[in-house]
Amino acid sequence: MRELRQPEADLQAPVQAQGPVEAQLFGAAGEEAASPSSSSSPVAPSSAYAESLPQEALTVLMADLVAFLLLKYRTKEPICKAEMLNMVLRDHRDHFPVVFSQACECMQLVFGVDVKEVDPRECTYVLVPTLGLTCDAVLSDGQRPKAGLLVMVLCLIALYGDRAPEEEVWEALSVMGVCAGRKHCIYGEPRELLTKVWVQEGYLEYRQVPHSDPARYEFLWGPRAHAETSKCQVLEHLPSVNTLDPRSFPSLCAEAVSDEEEGA
Repeated sequence: MRELRQPEADLQAPVQAQGPVEAQLFGAAGEEAASPSSSSSPVAPSSAYAESLPQEALTVLMADLVAFLLLKYRTKEPICKAEMLNMVLRDHRDHFPVVFSQACECMQLVFGVDVKEVDPRECTYVLVPTLGLTCDAVLSDGQRPKAGLLVMVLCLIALYGDRAPEEEVWEALSVMGVCAGRKHCIYGEPRELLTKVWVQEGYLEYRQVPHSDPARYEFLWGPRAHAETSKCQVLEHLPSVNTLDPRSFPSLCAEAVSDEEEGA
């Protein structure tokens, strides 16, 4: 088994003290490692087999499976348990429940892709956008789904009462290693994504706070976000976000991207 790669240095960021909104967004995950939740993945990680492998080895297996799921998402193909076992976990079949659960969480939280079971008898799944958002409907070569970050921002806006101060948004995202002006291995330059790309696509509004001097800015939901999802759906999604340990976010991103580039 290959060793767990260290995340790139520019993806790491110090974990800052969480404010009340960050605490709602991440729950207790900022204080202790999150355990996979059955509410965010089709398979509950109840298997005791996980104890026989260290978490670093499980993370490597999870990243291998995430890379494989991303390939399936690009081709819009369904996937079955037998295929995942044969292609990715052939030497670790007993660890499938916990690895699959962690991979499903990573797909949802990092990339904004849900793994939905469609045939329990055949253990067949389809990959669909989280909350029905279509910002990643067309991916060119080399592009990766970015809806996971958009979902995070929409959650933050909802928690702040429909308008989130820009400085508070960046403070919350920095906990996950997503910083304005610093290129991210999945999301590119986050400031451009939030203040230009998703504004032009209608998912976000970015405007000056009225009568602010010096000027301050805030984020609101855009018309396309209102059309494709709802505040109720986003708030129902929060328990899934609460399973994320923000300290693990940079390493999950780096590991998943590295494996995808290797064609794992």
